[in-house]
Amino acid sequence: MRANVNLFWILFGFFILADAAYTIWFRLNHGGWEPVGTMGIGLVGVMSAFIAFYLQRVLSAQGGDLPEDRQDANIEDGDAELGHFSPWSWWPILLAASVSIIFLGVAAGLWIVPIGLALVTITLVGWVFEYYRGNFGH
Repeated sequence: MRANVNLFWILFGFFILADAAYTIWFRLNHGGWEPVGTMGIGLVGVMSAFIAFYLQRVLSAQGGDLPEDRQDANIEDGDAELGHFSPWSWWPILLAASVSIIFLGVAAGLWIVPIGLALVTITLVGWVFEYYRGNFGH
C-alpha cells in the first residue's frame, strides 16, 4: 500500500504541473482562459490527492505493513478469507436481470420500473434467505 500512496502523490504533482502547463499554453496560444480543460485536469489532480490521503490514513491506522509491502513476505501471507460465496446460486444472476429491467424502465418507459422493483425485492429476499430453506437450511 505504501507504493500506492507514493504513486498517487506523484500523480497529484504531475496533474497539478500539467494543469499549470495547460493553462499557460492555452493563454499564450489563444489569449484567454479555457475553463473546461483547466478544471478537468486540476480536478483529476485533486482526486489523486484525495485517494493518496485516504490510503495514507488507512496505512497509518492499520498499525503495520501489508504483506505486499514487506520484502520477506510469502504469497500465502496475503491470502485472506474473502467471504462465503455460493458457486451454484442463481440469485445474483436473477438480481442482475432485475436491475437491468429497472434501467430499461428508466430508458424506455417508467411503467417498467415498478415491475423491476418487485423483481429486485423478490430476488434479494431469495438470495438473503437462500441458506435458510431447502437442502441447505440450518
